[in-house]
Amino acid sequence: MTVESTLAAALERRPPPLGGFTVTIVRLEVRRLLRNRRTLILALIMPVIFFLSFGLNTSYATDKVGHGNESAFVMISMALYGAVYATASGGAMVSIERMSGWSRQLRVTPLSPVAYIVIKMLTALVLGAGAVGAVYTVGLLTQKASMPAYLWVTTALCVWIGSLVFAALGLFFGYLLPSENILQIIGVTLILCSFLGGLFVPLKQFPSALQQLAPYTPLYGPLCVNLM
Repeated sequence: MTVESTLAAALERRPPPLGGFTVTIVRLEVRRLLRNRRTLILALIMPVIFFLSFGLNTSYATDKVGHGNESAFVMISMALYGAVYATASGGAMVSIERMSGWSRQLRVTPLSPVAYIVIKMLTALVLGAGAVGAVYTVGLLTQKASMPAYLWVTTALCVWIGSLVFAALGLFFGYLLPSENILQIIGVTLILCSFLGGLFVPLKQFPSALQQLAPYTPLYGPLCVNLM
């Protein structure tokens, strides 16, 4: 094959559909993310432990909150925390890929930048769904969380979809910060947002100034919608 024919064949190549996006790539990304033990512990196991520690307290678990009880409130709160940590961590993986050189390798492939971002967002949402499913499954098995059947589905969907915002936040941090500090900064940011949003401590126990600040925090909205 001559040089001219090789160049002609290269010029005739068309970019793959959807910018190179395939389900196979998403599946591989999910498997790679699941190998990160730290992320799995903080996103899947810790929220379950928090629910078992605080959501089953007999002194207040059956108190009415909205259309459910306190145990259901804690379950939703911990599922939301696990989902946002999962999605934020999934998005922040771009920082590690930049350090390892994997991002440079992807530049020689037909994968477009838009498809790459979409893959990262979907990977984060898959892990977020796992976090929500883990907490809700434990809540169902313990039989302490009480709310109408339709709210089990709608609240889970609201928590899961609402966590998509934090996948974007993880991507932002991933492109902005070095990989050595990315997970620590995300962890501190989410803990601060969780406290201010009322996930860990009821807002009525906060000083009035913090109660007025809470509606402007990112986790306040999804939590309040689920309690209505």
